[in-house]
Amino acid sequence: MPRMLDRIQMMLRDESPPPPIATLIGFKLTSIEPGQAVIEFEAGARHANPMGKLNGGVLCDIADEAMGMAYAATLDEGETFTTLELKINFLKPVWNARLRAVGKVVKRGQTIGFVECDVTDEQQQLVARATATCMTLRGEQAQGR
Repeated sequence: MPRMLDRIQMMLRDESPPPPIATLIGFKLTSIEPGQAVIEFEAGARHANPMGKLNGGVLCDIADEAMGMAYAATLDEGETFTTLELKINFLKPVWNARLRAVGKVVKRGQTIGFVECDVTDEQQQLVARATATCMTLRGEQAQGR
């Protein structure tokens, strides 16, 4: 089985399909390297909450994807991971905007890692900041994931 980074790079090159959530929400991976991933997203009316603003869950999804891809890109063959905790701060309301989520691995230990993500708009203004704690899985724990 290829390393996770190799599999993600295949998605980036359109050699394999994106994850179903990317198609459902409409975001796209635009850059990947070990420890960093960039997701771009066009927020519009279809993503609005009852008040007409971008739903916070959608912001959480794009941040989660950027952080997850960044962490996954550090994994060795036979490893996978799970997210133990995710936190997000919403800092600016969004209606219609092109957003960029940059996920970065802050610290990767043998088993536990810490990841962060800044989501910015076209003017590079901070819309949201998220953090996550990830756990690397190996052996039987990684089977079927």
